[in-house]
Amino acid sequence: MTHGPHATHDAFEAALHALRVWETDLPAFDPRTAPDDPLDLFRTWFLDAVEAGQPEPHTTQLATADGDGRPDVRTVMLHGADGRGWRFATHSTSAKGRQLAARPYAALHFYWPLQGRQVRLRGPVAPGTPEEAYADLHVRSTGALAAALTGRQSAPLASVQDLAEASARAWERAGSDPGAHAPTWTVYRLIPEEAEFFQGDARRRHLRLRYDRASPAAPWSRGLLWP
Repeated sequence: MTHGPHATHDAFEAALHALRVWETDLPAFDPRTAPDDPLDLFRTWFLDAVEAGQPEPHTTQLATADGDGRPDVRTVMLHGADGRGWRFATHSTSAKGRQLAARPYAALHFYWPLQGRQVRLRGPVAPGTPEEAYADLHVRSTGALAAALTGRQSAPLASVQDLAEASARAWERAGSDPGAHAPTWTVYRLIPEEAEFFQGDARRRHLRLRYDRASPAAPWSRGLLWP
């Protein structure tokens, strides 16, 4: 069934305002028991999300800005998190790669609605080595390698047929040459200077715990924020 513009608008508004959030049992969170390092709390919350059955808990929203300061955001996959930073990967020639080259600072946002939890990170971003990029690409699936070999990410596409043909060639190469590499594939690390953990509450008494440090080498301080 098709709808006219007015009917679609009315249906959209009705559906939007009928939706509810967090009408379920949410986990308790006592900020006083939080660890000194936000990485430890992130890993705990991530494992909680996995155990709770949260779909794709490793997806995260990456926010960057271009050379003129205009913001941009998209969903990427987390490739790891350790004392050196939170890792994601892309082509250095993609829009986000070019933006990070112009302004090497970004934010990551994780949302795990099954538990009413969010994590926000902000800090400088640094590219890894070519060896790290190769290892990252080849520990993943054949499909991930084929996607990287297709290349030209963010470039204008003339037709869907062009994409299909390029993808077919990339899949064939990935299958016949599993050691193939995409030279522009790059691993990036976000080294957080701010990390905020948000625990939702059905009665809207949300808890926000923020960690701050002056530089990647400085110790963390932390405090609560009003929701």
